[in-house]
Amino acid sequence: MTESNRQKKIAGVLQKDLSTLLQNMLREAGQMGIIISVSKVNVTVDLSIAKVYVSIFPSDKAEGIVSEINTLTPRIKHQMAQLTKDQLRKMPDLNFYNDDSLDYIEKIEKAVKGEDNPIENPDLLERRKKK
Repeated sequence: MTESNRQKKIAGVLQKDLSTLLQNMLREAGQMGIIISVSKVNVTVDLSIAKVYVSIFPSDKAEGIVSEINTLTPRIKHQMAQLTKDQLRKMPDLNFYNDDSLDYIEKIEKAVKGEDNPIENPDLLERRKKK
C-alpha cells in the first residue's frame, strides 16, 4: 500500500526532529565516538504508530543502544511532542528498530570482491528476516 502525502510529511518531520534529539541525547550522556542517524520513519495509516529505523556506528554497539532508546521512549515521545506541537495534533507512539542494512550491503560487497566467498561458506550471508 502506498503512503499518503500526510504520512510522508509526518514521517519527514519526525525523522528530522528525532535525528537531532537522539544526537543531543547521546552527547549529553557522554557517548563520544558513536554516530546515530535516523534512516527511515514509517507512519501507519491512522497516524498512531511510527516505526523509526536508526543506523548506529560502530555497529557492534547498535543493539545495546537501540534497547536503551526503547527504554527511554516515553521521554523521547514527550520531547518530540514539545518540538512538534505546532505541526501535529497527536504524537504517534514511537517504536525503534536497528537498521542493519549498511552491514548487509558491506557483506555483499565483500562477497562480490571475493574476500569472503559465500559459495564456500554459505553462513556468511544470512537471510534477512522481516521484523
